[in-house]
Amino acid sequence: MSRVGKKPVELAKDVTAEVQGQSVTIKGKNGSLTLAVNSEIEVTVDGNLVKVAPRSGSNFANAMAGTTRAHIANMVNGIATGFQKKLELVGVGYRAAVQGQKLNLTLGFSHPVEYPIPKGIKIETPSQTEILVKGMDRQQVGQVAADIRNYRPPEPYKGKGVRYNNEQIVLKEAKKK
Repeated sequence: MSRVGKKPVELAKDVTAEVQGQSVTIKGKNGSLTLAVNSEIEVTVDGNLVKVAPRSGSNFANAMAGTTRAHIANMVNGIATGFQKKLELVGVGYRAAVQGQKLNLTLGFSHPVEYPIPKGIKIETPSQTEILVKGMDRQQVGQVAADIRNYRPPEPYKGKGVRYNNEQIVLKEAKKK
């Protein structure tokens, strides 16, 4: 097992962990997250430390122990501070606006695109060309950002589309006559 996988996860201030059977629940001031743990993994709470260990010495158990430890660390970080992804719209007339529980996108199609905002996610638009996706669950924040980007990924000739903040798009040279 890796050195990082062996390290216990330290709980942040005002965050508690509870193990019930094969599930781990992390609770804090922002809410709670639950993780179903594989039967090959043993999770124990010792004060403000959460320890993850494999029940057997198999490669699968070692891999799952490291993965479970990473998921628990992400849950603790999400409950304490939260995660966010920033998207940018590049293109003439490309805009975004939040209206109620929907994100309205104008991306150069003949129709506007409406994205329903999932539960547990908060989307903000500081300007018409910026989208902030915020939430406690790291996986869900990344998936929502990927879904929004998938409506119009950056194209390689002009770079127009929805891109992550600081994403480098390698532009191709135009066809020569």
